Amino acid sequence: MIRILQQNNQAVKVLFAIVIGLAVVTMVITLVPGIFDNVGGAGDPNVYATVHEPGVLGRIFGASETVQQAEVQRLAQQQAQRQGLPAMYAQFMLGQAGQALIQRKILQLEADKMGLKVSNADLANQLHQGQIGQVLFPNGVFIGQDKYMNLIQDQTGMTIPQFEDAVKADMEVDRLHELITGSVTVPDNEVREAYRVSGTKVKFDYAVIASADVANTVNPSDADLQAFFKSNASRYAAADPETRKIQYISFGIDDLPGGVPKVTDAQVQAYYNAHLADYQVKDQVKARHILISVPEGADAKTDAAAKAKAQGILDQLHHGADFAALAKANSDDPGSKDNGGELGFFQRGKMVPAFENAAFALQPGQISGLVKTSFGYHIIQVEEKQTAHTKPLAEVQSTILPVLQQQEVGAAEQAYANQLTDQAKKEGLEKTAAAHNLHVVTSDYLPSTGTIAGVSDGSSMLAGAFSAAKGAPPQSASVGDGFAVYQVVDIKPAHPPTFDEYKSHILADYRQQKVPELLDAELKKLDDRAKALGDLHKAAAEMNIPVKTSDLVGKDGQVPDVGSMGGPASVAFTLAKGAVSGPINTGQSGIVLQVDDKQEPSPEDIAKNFEQTKEQLLDERQQEVFRVYLGNLTQKFEKAGAIRMKAKPAGGIPLGS
Repeated sequence: MIRILQQNNQAVKVLFAIVIGLAVVTMVITLVPGIFDNVGGAGDPNVYATVHEPGVLGRIFGASETVQQAEVQRLAQQQAQRQGLPAMYAQFMLGQAGQALIQRKILQLEADKMGLKVSNADLANQLHQGQIGQVLFPNGVFIGQDKYMNLIQDQTGMTIPQFEDAVKADMEVDRLHELITGSVTVPDNEVREAYRVSGTKVKFDYAVIASADVANTVNPSDADLQAFFKSNASRYAAADPETRKIQYISFGIDDLPGGVPKVTDAQVQAYYNAHLADYQVKDQVKARHILISVPEGADAKTDAAAKAKAQGILDQLHHGADFAALAKANSDDPGSKDNGGELGFFQRGKMVPAFENAAFALQPGQISGLVKTSFGYHIIQVEEKQTAHTKPLAEVQSTILPVLQQQEVGAAEQAYANQLTDQAKKEGLEKTAAAHNLHVVTSDYLPSTGTIAGVSDGSSMLAGAFSAAKGAPPQSASVGDGFAVYQVVDIKPAHPPTFDEYKSHILADYRQQKVPELLDAELKKLDDRAKALGDLHKAAAEMNIPVKTSDLVGKDGQVPDVGSMGGPASVAFTLAKGAVSGPINTGQSGIVLQVDDKQEPSPEDIAKNFEQTKEQLLDERQQEVFRVYLGNLTQKFEKAGAIRMKAKPAGGIPLGS
């Protein structure tokens, strides 16, 4: 709702790009399988890896670079955030993040060796230029050291020296990239041909043979299935998984001795006192606004027109017009206009400074004058203000009680479970249950993925049961709505099923094995007949196969039962009008197609898109050249023992996954 006003979106984008982008490296990273083999356990625990120039002399006298554990963690977290993944997934990106940083250090050493080192003056020029210059030096004036420090810390999690080192590293890698790829070119005829292919559209008829339909034609005899079952005995050796029979006593909150625990006023007060920081409310205002936007870089005439429009709206408000109605009719903020410009409560530091200062200067009910920000002209109405304060206990007691109640119940249930477990170890489940008016339940034989009757969540109990020996002493587990005390009374090992028990699965496996061969045969038969007749419709009719017709599609299109036109069906773009394709296997089905219409881009279209296509091809070619260069360079450092890992990457997903 208020994201258009969040403090300097451009700053966030620029800074975020710097620390995530790692310049060219993350675009061309080449994963080298052996890079984590050279692991040393000793050394600074804060160091992830060290990289030095190859060779003995390089180890002793050459320059070296270190990758800090904190850098790897930060990059992994940023990559997870960039992909919209939960924070927990960052651990799975540690390996790739670590290798990206190691490769950047390799490139830095190589750049320094070639005399491409970035000076402090180069850095200063870089920070004055482009989008980042607009952030740090608006109107040519530095925002100040404190604001600079806070901005870098808030948006990147870095200190200023770390940030500036990252910018220098990116600049060095950019220089090296330009040096290595500067001679890469793309011939004009290749550019024209690339756009001719990418800009071509086709319309085609296509006959579909579904794998499922082919499977249904496979009807083997019992003798065939038994022979298949026998010849694939190893495949079915453990088809019936291990199962376990469990005896257990379960109880819930209503079974607790003495009833449900009560939370006292003293406990509530103690919790409140211990968590006062959670109940602090900073200065905040509730406001609505009307935005008349001014595009970035707009000329004076455009700015004046926007200002005049905003002034007209402000005049209407001064004459009693409804603020919400005018916001709905005129505001250019898509996140708030439909709600009458409503922004809700916000604290200091959440909006751009000019907007924030104006809002906090108003009293409830007051309307601002025109407020100019980088987004345009705003009119602000403050609806409510709250000064910094601590919420009183009476206001938050209703949120504290459930927390304490849950803690008390959890502690009481755990204590009761421990009591029952200790007693069951001495007297057995039956006597223990009888002594507490509970009941022993014996399950069926259950697989590890089974469901335990009578409890809301038996996953923890099953996990414990499958790691325990038969007849092992009772143990306890949470079961969602209470606890259970259980033990394993019998185990059936994994074993092959009988033919009759598993016949339906064997039939499915038999069909799955036969389908590819039969599908290919049917496709070839259809294709040969369609080419002989010169007519896909007639050939398909003879084989009772339905024919469909696509829309006019390009390589980025999707066609039902065919999928992406960038896949196997892309052969359609190489065929002449009326031509029949060969057999096309899409995985789930097979198709044969016949081109009905083909539209290639005109010479004018090719000329119009020439520069854009050339730029794209050149970028792809440069990235490929640099990817090969980086891969070879990394292997050179690895073979020379110039990469020293301090620890293997955590996370559980190997490089290249």
